[in-house]
Amino acid sequence: MTAETRVLRVGSALPDPPFEFRDGGEPAGFDVEFTRAVARELGLAWSLVPYRGTDFNGIFDALADGEFDCIASGTTVTPERRARADFCAPYLVSGQSLAVDTARHPGVRGVDDLRGLTVGVQHGNTSQPIVDRLVAQGRAGAIRVYAYDRIGQALDDLSSGGCDAVMKLAPVLTWLVRDRPHVEVVERGISREEIAVAVRTGDQGLRDRIESAQRTLAADGTLDRLRSKWIGTPVQE
Repeated sequence: MTAETRVLRVGSALPDPPFEFRDGGEPAGFDVEFTRAVARELGLAWSLVPYRGTDFNGIFDALADGEFDCIASGTTVTPERRARADFCAPYLVSGQSLAVDTARHPGVRGVDDLRGLTVGVQHGNTSQPIVDRLVAQGRAGAIRVYAYDRIGQALDDLSSGGCDAVMKLAPVLTWLVRDRPHVEVVERGISREEIAVAVRTGDQGLRDRIESAQRTLAADGTLDRLRSKWIGTPVQE
């Protein structure tokens, strides 16, 4: 962001509903409405910059290279990501969930039922290290890593046999399976993850301004309204 442009450029990996997706060609979702509101509070125009990489973690390289001013993409705060970007205060708390085709695997009701089964994750998603640990502990059979933009294929594979379960953040997975017969989210709350806007390392000025706008949006009820609309609950968890 520069004084000349007066535009807040927001990097997002689409589609990732309900955080960001396209509805009739136009951007929509929680992060879209939230960052538009932040931009208004800051007196800035708003621009969405789609991240098209196959590994979500590459979005932090794009941020460092100046492709956008901040990231708002249902982004979980992790120690590894803190080493690559600075994060604002979290605006949501959520966690990983597990989906299966219950016609294929009626006995799978959660991570305790994954022994010998293959779990699909997106490349760079925070579900990946969780499933890696399950496999290392012998609690799951294998991990299948899909390119970040191939989540649709992963969900198709639940029914065709390409994988047995898919792990992803609960609001997103709940949205994605709603029109898929027999595919259900069978467990939520597998992890506890804080979701926040990220800015370039050292950009304290923009971080402070976004956090100030976020506090205003929390105080006037905008954040609660957006959580209710897109996540289904007005509170963070």
